[in-house]
Amino acid sequence: PPAQVLVVGCGNSELSEQMYDAGLCEDIVNIDVSEAVVRQMQERSANRRPRMSYLQMDALQMDFPDAIFQVVLDKGTLDAILADEEAATLAKVDRMFAEISRVLQVGGRYLCISLAQAHVLKKAVEFFSQEGWVVRVHQVPSSGDKQQFVLPIFVYVLTKFKKVPGSAPQILEICPEDQDKPTRVESTERLLETVRDRQHYALLRSQLSKASSVEQLSLDLCSSESGSPRYTLHVVDSPSVKLSRDNHFAIFIIPQGRETEWLFGTEEGRRQLAASAGFRRLVAVALHREQHYEGMAGIQAELSGKVMELAPPGLPAGQQVPFLSVGGDIGVRMVQHCNTSPLSGEYVVEDVKGDDKCYFRRLIFLSNRNVVQSEARLLAPAPLPGQKKRRKDKRKPVPTEPPSAIDKSYLCCEHHKAMVAGLCLLESADPLPAPLSVLVVGLGGGSLPLFLHDYFSRAHVVVVEIDPSMLEVATRWFGFSQGGRMQVHVCDGLDYVAKLAAEASARYDAIMFDVDSKDLTVGMSCPPPAFVEKPFLQKVKTILKPEGVFVLNLVCRDAQLKESVLATLREVFPLLYARRIDGEVNEILFCQPGPQGPRQPTELLARARALEGALRQPGHRWDSSYVLADMLQAVKIL
Repeated sequence: PPAQVLVVGCGNSELSEQMYDAGLCEDIVNIDVSEAVVRQMQERSANRRPRMSYLQMDALQMDFPDAIFQVVLDKGTLDAILADEEAATLAKVDRMFAEISRVLQVGGRYLCISLAQAHVLKKAVEFFSQEGWVVRVHQVPSSGDKQQFVLPIFVYVLTKFKKVPGSAPQILEICPEDQDKPTRVESTERLLETVRDRQHYALLRSQLSKASSVEQLSLDLCSSESGSPRYTLHVVDSPSVKLSRDNHFAIFIIPQGRETEWLFGTEEGRRQLAASAGFRRLVAVALHREQHYEGMAGIQAELSGKVMELAPPGLPAGQQVPFLSVGGDIGVRMVQHCNTSPLSGEYVVEDVKGDDKCYFRRLIFLSNRNVVQSEARLLAPAPLPGQKKRRKDKRKPVPTEPPSAIDKSYLCCEHHKAMVAGLCLLESADPLPAPLSVLVVGLGGGSLPLFLHDYFSRAHVVVVEIDPSMLEVATRWFGFSQGGRMQVHVCDGLDYVAKLAAEASARYDAIMFDVDSKDLTVGMSCPPPAFVEKPFLQKVKTILKPEGVFVLNLVCRDAQLKESVLATLREVFPLLYARRIDGEVNEILFCQPGPQGPRQPTELLARARALEGALRQPGHRWDSSYVLADMLQAVKIL
C-alpha cells in the first residue's frame, strides 16, 4: 500500500479507481496523452480520491525525476503502441522502455498486462533481460466468465536490478495459471513457446466448449516438474451416439503399453472405441513410459480438473464424469532396458501386459514411440516336477512381476505371419527345398529369423543388420542366438546384396526385407527408399533363385509413393502378390522372378497343405495351426 505507483496510458479504465477503493494502494499517478481523457478522469475522482492524480503526459517522454516510483503499471498500453514491427514503432517502444527504466527505482517493478502476442512479449523480454532485470510472466487465472476474452491474459513482472558489467545470466520465469510457483526457463525462445502453448490451449478449450462435434485432436499434458509429456489426451466426438443425460462425456485410460495397438493408437481405432463406449465425447488418455502413476485413483485425482476443461457443451451441471479402462486398471509396463544407438537413436525394451493376461516384450525406438519395432510373448514359469498348484489366496496381492523367458514358438507381429506364409510360393517337388536358404535383412528383436530357424529344420538363415546395438538387444533380451544354421552379418543390407550380386550367383530360396527407415520425413517408414530403387531390386533378383520368392514388408502412407514402389517392383519381378494386414498399414509383397504366369489357386492351396504336412512331421514341437491358417488365408487372397 505505501508504494508510489505510476499508471502509463491510463485511458478511462477503472483499474486505478478500483485499486484505490479496495485499499491496495492510494499514492497513484495516472498519465495519458489525451487531454479529454485526463479531464474526464479528474472529474470522476475529484473529492473522492484525494491522493490519486491524473496528468496529461506522454509515456515516451515523462517529466518525472529519476527513480521516483516503486511500481509502473501498464494495462494494454504496450500492446497498443507495438501494433507492428516497423522500425519507427520499435523506436517508440525503446523510448517508452527507457523512460520506464529511468523513473523506476532499483528493486521496483514494471507490471505490464498484455495478451502477449509473440512480437510484443519477445520485445519486452529481450529489452529488459539485456538490462539485467528479472523477467517473470504470469498467466492470469480465468474467472470462468463466459464473456471474457478467448485468449488468456498475461502479466509481465519485470523487476529492475542494477546492470552488472559483463554477461550476467538471464533470469526468465513462467508462472501458468494452474501452478503456484514459477518455473525457470532457459531462453527467450522457450518462454515464448510456453506462452504460445497456453494460448493455443485456450483457443482449443473455447472451440471444444462451443462445438458438440470437432475433428479428432490430440494434446500433451506435461509434468510441472520435468516439463516432459506426462499424458497424451485424444479428444474423440461421436455425433452418431444418441444423447441422453448420462452419456455426454467420459474419460478412457489406455492401459500402459497398449497405446500402440490399433484400437488406441490410430484415429480410426479411437473412433471405434468412442462409439462402442457409447459416449458423445470421449477423451482417451495415454500414459507415458517415463512417468510414474499411482493407480487409477491417483490418475483420476490428477486429471479431474484438467479434463473438465475439455467437456462438451450442454454437460449437465454437477454430473459425474466416469473414468473407464480395460479391466478397471492402468495396465503394467516395466522398462527392462534403455539405451542410445548411434544409428537407431534412443530405444527402450519394455514388458507389458496384454489384454489376455499374457506378457509381451517390446522394442520401441523413441523417435517413433507409437510403433512397436519388435515383440515377443513371454512364457509363464512352469511348475517344478511334483509341485502342486497352490490355491489362490485372495488376501495376498497378485504378483505383477512378468515372466522373463521368451516364447520362440509364437509370432506376435501379424506381418511376420504373412511373411512366413509366403514360403508356400516356393517352387519344389518337395514340401520344402533341402536345404532352404533364407536371407533376412533387418534383425530387430530377431523373432522372424528365430522362427524360421527353429521350425524349418532344414533352413539356413542369414541375417543382415546394420546396427550392432540391435544384435546385442536381440541376444540379451529376445532370446536370439547364432549357430550352425543361423549367421548374422553386421553391415548395410545395400552393401551386402550388392557384394553378392557382383559375384552373380543365385543362392537364396527366399529373401525377406523387414527393415525400417530412419528418415521420418518420407511417407514410407519401411523399407528405406534405397531398398526399392530399380537398380537395387535387380541386384536382389540376381541373388534370388529363379523359383525363389522375395518378401517385402511395405509400410507406406503416401498413396502416390506406394504406387511408384509397386510399379518399380513390377518392372523387375513378373509375379507380384500383395497381402494387406487387417487394421495395420503394413502390406506384405511377394515377388517372384519366374517367367511363368500366376499359378492357379488350387496349386497354391495344395502347396500350402504340403507345407502343413511337412511342419507336422514327428519331432516338431510347434503347434503350427495359427500360421497355417494364415497361409491358407494368404492363398485365398492371392
